[in-house]
Amino acid sequence: MSKLLDRFRYFKQKGETFADGHGQVMHSNRDWEDSYRQRWQFDKIVRSTHGVNCTGSCSWKIYVKNGLVTWEIQQTDYPRTRPDLPNHEPRGCPRGASYSWYLYSANRLKYPLIRKRLIELWREALKQHSDPVLAWASIMNDPQKCLSYKQVRGRGGFIRSNWQELNQLIAAANVWTIKTYGPDRVAGFSPIPAMSMVSYAAGTRYLSLLGGTCLSFYDWYCDLPPASPMTWGEQTDVPESADWYNSSYIIAWGSNVPQTRTQDAHFFTEVRYKGTKTIAITPDYSEVAKLCDQWLAPKQGTDSALAMAMGHVILKEFHLDNPSDYFINYCRRYSDMPMLVMLEPRDDGSYVPGRMVRASDLVNGLGESNNPQWKTVAVNTAGELVVPNGSIGFRWGEKGKWNLESIAAGTETELSLTLLGQHDAVAGVAFPYFGGIENPHFRSVKNNPVLVRQLPVKNLTLADGSTCPVVSVYDLVLANYGLDRGLEDENSAKDYAEIKPYTPAWGEQITGVPRQYIETIAREFADTAHKTHGRSMIILGAGVNHWYHMDMNYRGMINMLIFCGCVGQSGGGWAHYVGQEKLRPQTGWLPLAFALDWNRPPRQMNSTSFFYNHSSQWRYEKVSAQELLSPLADASKYSGHLIDFNVRAERMGWLPSAPQLGRNPLGIKAEADKAGLSPTEFTAQALNSGDLRMACEQPDSGSNHPRNLFVWRSNLLGSSGKGHEYMQKYLLGTESGIQGQELGASDGIKPEEVEWQTAAIEGKLDLLVTLDFRMSSTCLFSDIVLPTATWYEKDDMNTSDMHPFIHPLSAAVDPAWESRSDWEIYKGIAKAFSQACVGHLGKETDVVLQPLLHDSPAELSQPCEVLDWRKGECDLIPGKTAPNIVAVERDYPATYERFTSLGPLMDKLGNGGKGISWNTQDEIDFLGKLNYTKREGPAQGRPLIDTAIDASEVILALAPETNGHVAVKAWQALGEITGREHTHLALHKEDEKIRFRDIQAQPRKIISSPTWSGLESDHVSYNAGYTNVHELIPWRTLSGRQQLYQDHPWMRAFGESLVAYRPPIDTRSVSEMRQIPPNGFPEKALNFLTPHQKWGIHSTYSENLLMLTLSRGGPIVWISETDARELTIVDNDWVEVFNANGALTARAVVSQRVPPGMTMMYHAQERIMNIPGSEVTGMRGGIHNSVTRVCPKPTHMIGGYAQLAWGFNYYGTVGSNRDEFIMIRKMKNVNWLDDEGRDQVQEAKK
Repeated sequence: MSKLLDRFRYFKQKGETFADGHGQVMHSNRDWEDSYRQRWQFDKIVRSTHGVNCTGSCSWKIYVKNGLVTWEIQQTDYPRTRPDLPNHEPRGCPRGASYSWYLYSANRLKYPLIRKRLIELWREALKQHSDPVLAWASIMNDPQKCLSYKQVRGRGGFIRSNWQELNQLIAAANVWTIKTYGPDRVAGFSPIPAMSMVSYAAGTRYLSLLGGTCLSFYDWYCDLPPASPMTWGEQTDVPESADWYNSSYIIAWGSNVPQTRTQDAHFFTEVRYKGTKTIAITPDYSEVAKLCDQWLAPKQGTDSALAMAMGHVILKEFHLDNPSDYFINYCRRYSDMPMLVMLEPRDDGSYVPGRMVRASDLVNGLGESNNPQWKTVAVNTAGELVVPNGSIGFRWGEKGKWNLESIAAGTETELSLTLLGQHDAVAGVAFPYFGGIENPHFRSVKNNPVLVRQLPVKNLTLADGSTCPVVSVYDLVLANYGLDRGLEDENSAKDYAEIKPYTPAWGEQITGVPRQYIETIAREFADTAHKTHGRSMIILGAGVNHWYHMDMNYRGMINMLIFCGCVGQSGGGWAHYVGQEKLRPQTGWLPLAFALDWNRPPRQMNSTSFFYNHSSQWRYEKVSAQELLSPLADASKYSGHLIDFNVRAERMGWLPSAPQLGRNPLGIKAEADKAGLSPTEFTAQALNSGDLRMACEQPDSGSNHPRNLFVWRSNLLGSSGKGHEYMQKYLLGTESGIQGQELGASDGIKPEEVEWQTAAIEGKLDLLVTLDFRMSSTCLFSDIVLPTATWYEKDDMNTSDMHPFIHPLSAAVDPAWESRSDWEIYKGIAKAFSQACVGHLGKETDVVLQPLLHDSPAELSQPCEVLDWRKGECDLIPGKTAPNIVAVERDYPATYERFTSLGPLMDKLGNGGKGISWNTQDEIDFLGKLNYTKREGPAQGRPLIDTAIDASEVILALAPETNGHVAVKAWQALGEITGREHTHLALHKEDEKIRFRDIQAQPRKIISSPTWSGLESDHVSYNAGYTNVHELIPWRTLSGRQQLYQDHPWMRAFGESLVAYRPPIDTRSVSEMRQIPPNGFPEKALNFLTPHQKWGIHSTYSENLLMLTLSRGGPIVWISETDARELTIVDNDWVEVFNANGALTARAVVSQRVPPGMTMMYHAQERIMNIPGSEVTGMRGGIHNSVTRVCPKPTHMIGGYAQLAWGFNYYGTVGSNRDEFIMIRKMKNVNWLDDEGRDQVQEAKK
């Protein structure tokens, strides 16, 4: 109806009044409201989440209008918590609220792209060769053709192609590589499956069917805390954030909760309302400090010194002076502290701690016949030697005794923590001390590098008749912390004010934290735990874990928690939050992801060793193993380069290898047939004789490196790639900014185990394929870029360690332009591969080397000493002294059919995880009815996995966390080993079966499973270690208990059998850099830290316009006001950061929150946004990893030894980077390298 007349005042109706004239009814025009109504109209709301590695896993409403996503807001329908606990919502953050910008932004990848020079070569080759595999071979066999496209990587030059053409090229490259060099030369990298588990599984399923190499991520990201496997035999298990509310004392140690755990921070705030005290420990004044009652600012990198000083107070006041019955009983039952350790004599009459006493050391094995070498020994309160239940030897080969009941040899017993009072003598025991190592950037406290302390010892008669002095771990721990026990020990401290290791006064000297604060907080933490039976918690983050000696940092804090009985208690324990590592339905996902339904075992590799080797970072290594050794070690036994230790570990089966053998593993069967041997026997004999070499021994031979690499769900070259410039030079063959010299040019120490080549191979990758929804830094360097669906355009699933729910990613709209979901992309490649391999690959036998895996009998390999078959010290025994050698049958033409169906090994072998297994026939039958079955072909009759929803249903049906019937079977399987009844934990959920449509309707809480160590219950929040403490299930360690003493020979040799303060290492990245010409501005060396940022989740969102607008709009580096004055830098100046590894450019943020001596660059700020050229390199400035390089730690290479055994993302070398130092200076010439007149010259400012 027309409202024309309403616009004239004369025709307006007089408004009626109401409320005694205080209100009036108006008849004014309200058309303006329609624009708002139309703006917020929508056609539908779809539930989804963000597949980003933030640990949030928040449920969001996605609003769709006219087929387009218009906006998103947080869902608020999480299942309610119990009355005494706040609800989970609100959950979300500004980064997630900006995600819809990506869908239709200029940075969205719309079409399949390929490097122009490569596609021209490919199209020309197809004209010459009708077979695409031969066409690819013609390019690979011409070095000039290869060089022509490799050397321009990273310089643009992409053109649009189509799916059919690029699938054919990728398939041909894979077929040729497998046929020529072997399937292990095809590799793939994708991180954090929990954030979109089907998308991850798509790529790894394809690779695993080929026999390709799946690369780890948790260790490479340096999110893996090695202290967790060392102590608990667990990769990482932590409390959900709701359990913070149950705590009575919280220390946030290196974890910036409100910034990096935004969606969970409300629990941290809410718990303070009920009186919980919160402490922040960070070197800078971070956002978490604003939420806390007290802030401690230790010198960065000295966390273990602070933790040990606090541990000194806890042990003195709550274990010695006024013992807490709760603490003592907890340590007696749930830690290895009662176990006995042998002492080995030294020339000066003192002793050094050796390995733990085993049942096999004593007469008749103390009655133990099964695995006596792997059963630890203690003394009970009656003074008798006993073998308590629960050690790793009880886990394999027998049933019913792997538990933490107070039983030994079938009899109730109580273990003694200390030998004091039962001892035969007092002996001097030597401990290494590293706190006196000089470093110009860190404080040290001089002392003898060997500290001899007095301990009570008992003399044992061994099986061979000899006498051996022994001590308890508890006594070793007390001595290690420097506690005085009245044994006339001059090296122990009698008072906190003494500057002796590891007193509060000593801690003040190292960390800068006043000792009264150390004493007070340690006392409050322990007193709270004593009164509440363990409700004290430490929240940790990457800030502590990214140092080279990160395990020492963490073990110091973990020890505090164990001393106070906090682990496994609701509201207490160790809360390590970094990546979104918790894939809750893990056991249901594994068969899908690694094609375990068709072939076993898969090829898996730890990325840190992989990239250290193949990007030739080892050729620039300046850190030697000898400088890391304990002063008590025999250095002659530990010679060589760091890569030598990695090679020895691979050779002995401790670590995986990729590529594995020095020749194509598909050709070994033919050789074995000629010799009349099985492939396994032939491989073992050829390795032993030297006729066959491990590929890692000859990395630059020309055939022993990866050739095809897939990257998906990842920004490898823009986020996690430590040693970015080395990757550019050696993996990609393009220009790099390396400013150091390799070992050949600098006359450095050459490896002993690795064959040295004067000229390293550059451009090792023949093909780099990246899947992404946006043009990232990795895409920039790739050969092929495939556009994948965004998180609002595909179906998938997502879980987190921060809450107990499983969330869907849902296709609110169809994938835009020509993008496809990851599942559809790899399905298409698998189909093209099956077609391309005809005439080249058929049914083949692949020889796979499998490391000595954790949670398998192979973790019981060498119990007492390290023997190397290559050196003739023992026989090569596959699965014992060397990798397991397995012949795997592959049907390459059936790859597509196998990719899209569930294979028969699930019927034949069942499913399982972490050392237990169960039958899955019921679930396979169910999936056949739900997803239907293949009607024809090689997979006829098998359940279909055609779509991403089909794949999700496979995970949900097979996982005990989402299928109650499976959960009951899993608990039954565990009960057979422990001899205890555990099914009561899941029986009430036996009929619950979560389906994909269920989680689309509302978040669903998962079911308790033996895969994890906590409970999903309406009565208790999830807390790691809860079932160990309350169900008496052993930890998966040597002693079956929380392992404070690490007795492996390498751990002892490197001085880390017990926790110790180890200062940051000197990487020599500044001191051994080539001479850089001055630019007129002063320079200074600063410690380079890379914390997580506020305006992005890793590199995602870092180029999002909304986040750029809220932040500074590009890369920034934070420095202190003190350092800025010295360097004549003012806020927002352009600065350059450089060292031997490379250089980067960024703007300076000058802030009083940053202490002098350090600089911070929030990591993963994309190099594609607002980065001028570098004065040092002459190229566009790099990213944060341009100034880092991998430096592996030998103790992380140990394997086949109970908890110290490799597992995918469980244990292995870790990519640390916080020990790096850089030079920083103000830039003189800001050159944008684009000839658009934006260049500028910066002048000195006051």
